[in-house]
Amino acid sequence: MFRKLSIVLLSGWMMMALANVSLAQNAISNPYSSIGIGVVNKNSNGILNGMSGTSYAMQSPYYVNFRNPASYAAYDSLSFVADAAASIYVTDLAEGNVVQRNTYARPDYIAIGLPVTHHWRTSVGILPYSTIGYDMEESRTEENLNLVEYHYTGKGGLNQVYWGNAFKLCKGLSIGLNASYMFGTFFNYRRTEFSEGYFYNTSVNDAFNVKGIHLTGGLQYMFNVKEDHQIGLGVVYSNTAYIWAKENLLINYYSGDYSSVTTYDTALCDNTLRGNLYIPQAIGGGLSYTFKEKLTVAADVTWQNWAKYKFMGQGDSLKNAITTSIGVQFVPDPYSAKFMKRIALRAGARFSTGEFIFQNKPVTEFGVSLGVGIPLTTFTTHSSINILFEYGKLGTASKNLLQQNYFKFTLCFTLQEKWYQRMKLD
Repeated sequence: MFRKLSIVLLSGWMMMALANVSLAQNAISNPYSSIGIGVVNKNSNGILNGMSGTSYAMQSPYYVNFRNPASYAAYDSLSFVADAAASIYVTDLAEGNVVQRNTYARPDYIAIGLPVTHHWRTSVGILPYSTIGYDMEESRTEENLNLVEYHYTGKGGLNQVYWGNAFKLCKGLSIGLNASYMFGTFFNYRRTEFSEGYFYNTSVNDAFNVKGIHLTGGLQYMFNVKEDHQIGLGVVYSNTAYIWAKENLLINYYSGDYSSVTTYDTALCDNTLRGNLYIPQAIGGGLSYTFKEKLTVAADVTWQNWAKYKFMGQGDSLKNAITTSIGVQFVPDPYSAKFMKRIALRAGARFSTGEFIFQNKPVTEFGVSLGVGIPLTTFTTHSSINILFEYGKLGTASKNLLQQNYFKFTLCFTLQEKWYQRMKLD
């Protein structure tokens, strides 16, 4: 057992390390990430992502569903679950006839679930909450200034380390809570350069260090309506998170080209600005139907109050968002001795009204996914390698907006293995 635990932990860390190397070389490029806290990670684990992240009413002893902490109650009392994933993205950003392609990779998460007592299960993990990455330029002719060039660059984002606990209240009914430590840095660089030599150019380096606690509660009720027919109900609520923020601001005034400047005429540095980041509340609900553990159909809806977003006392171009998703999974025979009959096939679709507002227009998002789960015969229980392909579209070029098409490939490894079993002697 310890050898298998070492294998899964080593595999998980290798996936994270490889993704981090790629991430250092290929950063996310999304102009919409300049709004708010960036592009929020709406995904769940690698298995449920094959169903477009549909997860609120889903639970299983074979994977970690951190989107609804009540799902941890499904873990076997004698087994542990380990789950890790990493993704490769190919994005096309279009504005009119101009298309920019970008490729990058990043870790998705690593999570572990364990039994504690007969009615108590726990889970710990780390995953990104939001990502910032953009590089934009704009030239305008200003009155009395002639041509002025503006440069905007940003990177960083929020990460979370969570500790979740779930409790079985009665048959089929469970409740759970995730307590997440949120941390990260937002880097924003701005430059203003004048074509006329009568004015000093300006560069602003603005970095925000943020950290705080975020809570998410969940409830699930699973019941049988007939033999072999199971219905699942799930509800999730995330509170408004008040995250501490500290700003490090450096303003430089210079003349000439920025890349060749070695001295500045004036510099202003302020490391004392403090404030808060308010991540607004969210509520979601889900419904699932399962037949003989072969066929599962599920649907989710989420509402988040992004109009109440505040950062350092200021709002942003954000609005309330509603996200809906539907997913299906089919396994020919999950308990068959034949390998091919235990392969899981998944598909899903997701639509969001979007929280971003760009040029006074909402930025919607749409995505479809296909996934396959391949059982690992090396292990004695329900361990698997899961592969996901997803296509998505953010924004639309038809309304003079920026449109980003993305293709996502995800590799997920899950291990469910015996954690503790008392030996009996005759």
